[in-house]
Amino acid sequence: MKQIMQDLTSGEVLLVDAPAPMQSKVDINIATTTTLISLGTERTLVDFGKASYIQKARQQPEKVKMVLDKVKTDGLLTTIETVQSKLSAPMPLGYCNVGVVNAVGSSVQEFAIGDRVVSNGPHADMVRVSRNLCAKIPNSVSDESAAFTVLGSIGLQGIRLLKPALGESMVVVGVGLIGLITVQLLKASGCRVLAIDYDAKKLALAKQFGAEIFNPTTDGDVVDAGLEFSRGAGADGVIITASTKSNDPVTNAAQMSRKRGRIILVGVTGLQLNRADFYEKELSFQVSCSYGPGRYDKNYEDRGEDYPIGFVRWTEQRNFEAILDMMASGALKLDALISHRFDFLDAKNAYELVSTDPNSLGILLEYTSEVDTRVKKEIVFEKNTSKNPSAVSIGFVGAGNYASRVLIPAFKQAKVNLEEILTSKGLSGAINGRKAGFSKASTDTEAFFSSSNFNLVAIATQHNTHANFVIEALKNDKHVFVEKPLALTMDQVKAIKVEYEEKEREGKSLNIMVGFNRRFSPHVKKMKQLLAKVSEPKSFIVTVNAGHIPDGEWPQDWELGGGRIIGEGCHFIDLMRFLAGSKIVSIQTRRMENLKSSKVTEDKAVIILGFEDGSFGTINYFANGSSKFPKERIEVFVSGRVLQLDNFIKLRAYGWPGFKKMNLWKQDKGQVACASETIQAIKEGKDSPIPVAEIFEIAEATIQASNQLREQA
Repeated sequence: MKQIMQDLTSGEVLLVDAPAPMQSKVDINIATTTTLISLGTERTLVDFGKASYIQKARQQPEKVKMVLDKVKTDGLLTTIETVQSKLSAPMPLGYCNVGVVNAVGSSVQEFAIGDRVVSNGPHADMVRVSRNLCAKIPNSVSDESAAFTVLGSIGLQGIRLLKPALGESMVVVGVGLIGLITVQLLKASGCRVLAIDYDAKKLALAKQFGAEIFNPTTDGDVVDAGLEFSRGAGADGVIITASTKSNDPVTNAAQMSRKRGRIILVGVTGLQLNRADFYEKELSFQVSCSYGPGRYDKNYEDRGEDYPIGFVRWTEQRNFEAILDMMASGALKLDALISHRFDFLDAKNAYELVSTDPNSLGILLEYTSEVDTRVKKEIVFEKNTSKNPSAVSIGFVGAGNYASRVLIPAFKQAKVNLEEILTSKGLSGAINGRKAGFSKASTDTEAFFSSSNFNLVAIATQHNTHANFVIEALKNDKHVFVEKPLALTMDQVKAIKVEYEEKEREGKSLNIMVGFNRRFSPHVKKMKQLLAKVSEPKSFIVTVNAGHIPDGEWPQDWELGGGRIIGEGCHFIDLMRFLAGSKIVSIQTRRMENLKSSKVTEDKAVIILGFEDGSFGTINYFANGSSKFPKERIEVFVSGRVLQLDNFIKLRAYGWPGFKKMNLWKQDKGQVACASETIQAIKEGKDSPIPVAEIFEIAEATIQASNQLREQA
């Protein structure tokens, strides 16, 4: 398949080759026929990409503050690398897609292969979207008209919040694509409509759709126009679909509204409001969220869980259907909004028009390639001639932010042969695989694990997939490196043990390694070296300033991410186990009380571990601290001496003869050393750098700690 992306460092529009997405249970795969470029949103993105670093910073002052805070805690070089990594990741463009259903998930009943549908899929010739983000197209509606459905739903959601009544006077500020659709929808609702814009051609279209029009450049005062249009009473409602940094649209809207009028912001404007304008008239002001209820709700959008119609009448999907019905009835006319048509493969010229032609309006992309050419599950990159026949060959599962930014470079530095990269949607694997020097990107799980091209599988996917992928790799006689956690449940740990022991009985020596990188950092190695000279029991305090993650995000979900103790706290259980050098013999936990308003039970918690040699340690895992405080602090108290490590940059020693401190210019959490030692062990036929018994011990201890926290009343 091919997909349009934007390079955020240069603004260049890219046409990327990628494997077709896998089929998932709640999604449908669509062969695209037409997409619409959303001028407002996509022009903003393209212009942002072309801006200099300084201009980018000026446009996002809140991000600049986050960067400065990160410099204080993680150091300058680490922060620079993080920012460069985020900007170097291309961004998908587009969200107005029309196509034909090519495949459906096992739990999808409402769509069938061959259905014509609209979706919020990107500009790609094959897309995979949730069943709740699609709608069937009536036979009487063309693909070109249907491409405006998502934009129409954005306007419709604003109108639903506005609650227009028959005969009311409504003002639409900004008549781009969404504004012109909004004008038609308000007219269909029986309202009188005034359209305000600086573009005479767009105003002419608004007039064609039945609105009265006003151009502030030539026609006088905006507020006077609104009052005159409403016969002196003031507008019943104002809907702002303009995009500007100015505060004027909201200020003017307030001043032209009647007492207790309604103002809805659909576009983007400045929001420095004058309290008196709103106070004296008791105005209602609301910001509309995209195309309706369900937006940004992962249960609705990603997992396909619909809201009951008796309680939520209009959702994203139902708004799509309503817009399509308006098209089918003839109440919504879109042909006049189409200004240009381009072949999908000519996308670069289409986006050049977006940036340079102020008169462009609805720009359509047409997809004419044979569907059979789009559904390939593998993409082979240019032949890599630098492979070392004696090196370990690796296949990667997952190409998310951590995998692409940290793990893949770490293994590449360890001089492995980068063979195949497997991802669910295909795109991230194609982008990062090509960039890193892999031979192939794939979305074919069975072919990947049965491949003879590599003997090590690195797993860096969502946590709920780890255990199954580990077992699949072992079944196919491959070594395993799995980014933490190993598993989410005791049953999964047991299943991995069974498969591992079966391979041992078959005489196959396979390594299982978990990415507990912190024990490989130079600071921790130095701490281990110092502690090895002391035979007395040790006291540990690990403080993790973890930062807040909302309830709905997948790391907080017990089924998907395992919760934050299993998902991240395992790092610190492993670290303490390593520094103690002794088995864990007891686990006690306590979580913060009075959390009845939240489903989260374990991201503000204390874990106390007891060790066989008499040592003990406390892990303070807190999500309620300041981002300005170091994220991770490790302290060891023993024999009248103290070691204190802050954020893997500064190690201080108190009372240690011959050693006072160890500071680095750049944060080093040990990822490179962890990968290197993993590869070296496989090459030399040795056991994993972390003994497998210890890996299972840490997994079980982590799950036990998490279960204790969940069971507390």
